[in-house]
Amino acid sequence: MKKNVCVGITGASGAVYVVRLIEVLLATGHDVHLSISPSGAQVIDQEMDLAVDLENFKATDLMLDNVAAAEDSKIRPLQAIAGSGTSDSNVLAGEAGRIGELHYHHYQDFGAPVASGSFLTQGMVVCPCSGTTLSAIAHGAAGNLIQRAAEVHLKERRRLILVPRETPLSMPHIENMQFATRAGAVVMPASPGWYHGVTTLRDLVDFMAARICDQLGIDNCLIKRWGGE
Repeated sequence: MKKNVCVGITGASGAVYVVRLIEVLLATGHDVHLSISPSGAQVIDQEMDLAVDLENFKATDLMLDNVAAAEDSKIRPLQAIAGSGTSDSNVLAGEAGRIGELHYHHYQDFGAPVASGSFLTQGMVVCPCSGTTLSAIAHGAAGNLIQRAAEVHLKERRRLILVPRETPLSMPHIENMQFATRAGAVVMPASPGWYHGVTTLRDLVDFMAARICDQLGIDNCLIKRWGGE
């Protein structure tokens, strides 16, 4: 059975977190249903120097065109845990599983599968989550597909993970986080920890990707656990 995860990218800082998350999800056999807001595309361009064409999106826009060949030190162990990846990997045991597929949905396409509760998913992540998106989700006022898909996950009682990065927080931000939490969402600010042996920026990025995967119920070995060996 396909494992669908919905991912929304909106206009807050921290695009690197979601690109890494998508890479991990695909590598571990999850199909990713992606939507990007115009502000989200602007942030990706500014922070990662990647030009995203919202009208004609390609996986190459986010350098996600060949996840199966990813060679960083954590991808192969992740695939071993998930039973996915290429059969010639010396980490994988037994028959290799599938690599996930990336499905793109325009942010104005309310006819996309993720706009309906009848389309089953393992959960949804909005990362990074802008203050405007947080407000729309908290108050049930969807103005684009990302916000509508988030509403669907709340009404269907599925996992919805919101990753804001704003600082400092205004009272409306805090109240909107409270509203979203009461509605069933998990608010997970992009605040990476430093206790897992940080030596590179990738370690900080992987901390957030790992914690998001934890909330989605996806086994991973992206970080060293507290109290672990």
